[in-house]
Amino acid sequence: MGEIQEVQLCIKETKEPSSPKDASATHQPLSLKLRKWQWQLLAAISIIFVLAGQSVGTLLGRFYFNEGGNSKWVATLVQSAAFPILLIPLYFISSPTTRTPQQPSLTTLSFIYIFIGLVVVAAGMMYSYGLLYLPVSTYSLICATQLGFNAIFSYFINSQKLTPYILNSVVLLTFSASLLGVQSDSTNHKPIPKGEYAIGFVCTLGASALYSLLLSLTQLAFQKVLKKETLSVILEIQIYPSAVATCAGLVGLFASGDWKDLKGEMEGFREGKVSYVMTLVWTAVSWQVFSVGSLFLIYEVSSLFCNVIGTVGLPVIPILAVVFFHDKMDGVKIVAMLLAVWGFLSYIYQHYLDDSKSRRSRSTGNEVDKKTDTST
Repeated sequence: MGEIQEVQLCIKETKEPSSPKDASATHQPLSLKLRKWQWQLLAAISIIFVLAGQSVGTLLGRFYFNEGGNSKWVATLVQSAAFPILLIPLYFISSPTTRTPQQPSLTTLSFIYIFIGLVVVAAGMMYSYGLLYLPVSTYSLICATQLGFNAIFSYFINSQKLTPYILNSVVLLTFSASLLGVQSDSTNHKPIPKGEYAIGFVCTLGASALYSLLLSLTQLAFQKVLKKETLSVILEIQIYPSAVATCAGLVGLFASGDWKDLKGEMEGFREGKVSYVMTLVWTAVSWQVFSVGSLFLIYEVSSLFCNVIGTVGLPVIPILAVVFFHDKMDGVKIVAMLLAVWGFLSYIYQHYLDDSKSRRSRSTGNEVDKKTDTST
């Protein structure tokens, strides 16, 4: 009789999860599925992707306009056009996903992907107008507000806790970017019509807010709608919106008539036709690298952390400009870089405190479980 009861108990344990914690094990993020060093390696690679992609994409964009490029639609289009080259191969080698009843419907997924794609195009075009109508200094100052917008959206949409260390990080990084903006192109005082200045100001401010909102909504989609833990979900939410953004960019390029000037633009490019094509190709690839790294950081940490990394990259770009464009290196750029590092370390320290607290909680929970098993 005891043996029968023991067999029945084993069957019951194989069919039913022993606790709610076990039942949710299949819905844990990668940070809980991977070993600590593996997750840290992925996070480090993602940070490198964000910093490298943003820096290279920005420098090549500046090179494009400096050498004779002038199409805003082309500059917007290259931000999403490289998705087939970079992401589809990764999509096929990622872990396959199985459809379950809990997954969102095709209508819901289509709405999310189309919405993200259109927002990407809108934000890119608004940034282009801002850069066209504003001095670089004013443009950089307004873009620095993006981190502040993201902190607000993360607090209300993603329930992000704004601790003193995080607030310190936001303030320092915003001040670092603003310091660069005040110093940048201080000798260039071209007169700007009031109407164009107002359009540039509103577009840049709106784009900063829109992009920050998009980061928070993407994090919310990961948490509340998609609810999948594999690499494929990160790639899906980049591939399909990028396809939408590319189609929208092509429609804008042909509807505006800019496509008629592309041949002349290529022939008039100061570095030659090959350089023109390679500039656009590598700009597109760079922004896709940036997007993949951003999505991983949003999924595994938070949208605010992703924006923090992006803001850290702002002082890096002038340093690289010194190397590639022979810009002047002065004390303002060095101070901005040090402030960015200080702000980044402040955020990392808060993440360290949260991780230590989480590990202590798990350790306490395991000890309680062991005591419970011993007592039974």
